[in-house]
Amino acid sequence: MERELISKKDLLDQTGISYGQLYRWKRKQLIPEEWFIRKSTFTGQETFFPKDLILARIDKILNMKDDLSLDQVAGKLSPSLPDYEMRKCDLMKRNIVSNVVLQRFAGQDPDPTVYAFEMILYLYVIDSLLQAGDMSLEEGERLLAAMRDHFPNFEGKPCELIFLRKMGVSSFALVSVPSQVYFDSGVKIVARLSMTEAIERLKSKLI
Repeated sequence: MERELISKKDLLDQTGISYGQLYRWKRKQLIPEEWFIRKSTFTGQETFFPKDLILARIDKILNMKDDLSLDQVAGKLSPSLPDYEMRKCDLMKRNIVSNVVLQRFAGQDPDPTVYAFEMILYLYVIDSLLQAGDMSLEEGERLLAAMRDHFPNFEGKPCELIFLRKMGVSSFALVSVPSQVYFDSGVKIVARLSMTEAIERLKSKLI
């Protein structure tokens, strides 16, 4: 599964930003280093970006930069997990995670139980896929185990969750960004979720 790329020239033309803005945002870590992909072309070496990720990121930066400093924007867009905790009962009161998910995945925990941001993120991602109708509760249990086992290995670096199914059997993969992942023809990509985007959305709800 090859991700669509956009050249630097086309990116600047399409978004209307300047070369200087692009690299200033890179220095400020608003745009991850990993998204700057050097490739050989018939004219020499050129820089490309994952198209969907970079266009969404630039749109967010442009929408936020008038109200926030670049450092504040960088904090909101960072894939690093904040040092943040919330009680189970507050997650329910604020509707951060649905009652169905809390009952299934945290039902035995008493209401005063405090969850770190990382666990809240796992529940939030599961809830998002369930709400979209893409996943069953049983698959959610397997996804929770996969995220607990593997997400910490990325240590704040951008990654994606790929949810796939073949002949009714589902699997999950966490992959670095950017990446090119290929599957055989019998595999259906059910969902491809940027964990960085999920972290940003959850931060906006919590902090």
